[in-house]
Amino acid sequence: MQQLEIKDAEIMTLAIQDEISRSAEARYDHRLHGVLMVCKGLSCYEVADILGHSPRAIEYWVKRFETKGFVGLQEKPRSGRPPRIGMEIMKQLAKDLRQPPRVFGYLQNFWDGILLSHHLATVYGVKLGARQCQRLFHKLDFRLRKSRGVIAEADPIAQGAFKKTGRKRSP
Repeated sequence: MQQLEIKDAEIMTLAIQDEISRSAEARYDHRLHGVLMVCKGLSCYEVADILGHSPRAIEYWVKRFETKGFVGLQEKPRSGRPPRIGMEIMKQLAKDLRQPPRVFGYLQNFWDGILLSHHLATVYGVKLGARQCQRLFHKLDFRLRKSRGVIAEADPIAQGAFKKTGRKRSP
């Protein structure tokens, strides 16, 4: 059998590692594979090189597996501040952002951080700053759109006289 190759192997390695880190179940399976490789006779250094972790991490996995079994490889609750916005509010907020702000009685045509902050406070009772609301746009895969400014008192005839050449044309 011929050896298979993956195009852009380095980039794909990073992409696969990123995909593994996204879910707790994938991380658990990843640790299982690491312990399985040690069971098959590979050293912690070899497994670490293959999986992209430190040898010490592989050693921790093996020791936890030896003492606690499969439960030792499962995810533990992570410390840190819980999110202010739950999944239900996030889903509803994504629906809200798909509609223009005027539907909710706001005078603006486009959503921005300040308006989203006000909307969250009045509708959902959640207080977030404008910058955090801008991060929410990014998290929900929305792009911040700004309206184009209009030049006040622009005369279309005078604009035509200076078009492209920059020289005044006679009307």
